[in-house]
Amino acid sequence: MKKWREVGIAVISATAICTSAWAGAGPTGHSHDESFSAGEPGDAKKPARIVQVTMGESDGKMTFTPDKVEVRKDEQIKFVLRNNGELDHEFILATTADNLKHAEAMKKNPDMEHDDPNSTRLAPKKTGEIVWKFTKRGTFEYSCLIPGHREAGMIGTVVVK
Repeated sequence: MKKWREVGIAVISATAICTSAWAGAGPTGHSHDESFSAGEPGDAKKPARIVQVTMGESDGKMTFTPDKVEVRKDEQIKFVLRNNGELDHEFILATTADNLKHAEAMKKNPDMEHDDPNSTRLAPKKTGEIVWKFTKRGTFEYSCLIPGHREAGMIGTVVVK
């Protein structure tokens, strides 16, 4: 009986450790409560306006092209992303306040992995997509939160009218 109790405790402990790692709560990941400041994940099966965004570096700056996008409230956008640079870059869509808070966490853990519908990290010469529905009016941003990239100019604006 004692042996089974020890096995049970070991299984419960292992499950708890694995569950937090799967949830992205470990040292290289994070998770959100599925509440997003810039709207909500879109539905890839529904029509969306395509906005192509290119990431890269040149002349000591890091950039998004375009660096400003205008959308209508409740419009669904399919961001088609391409990293034309020589470094990894991220596209994280949120309010400026949320991104600044997240940037501080990234400074402590620069290899943090993202698995959220409002963000993606792309290696050089890779592509990705984010489908997003802007359910709130206001000004939001997309930025690269890899330490030093935002500071080098890697910020774009989304104005929702």
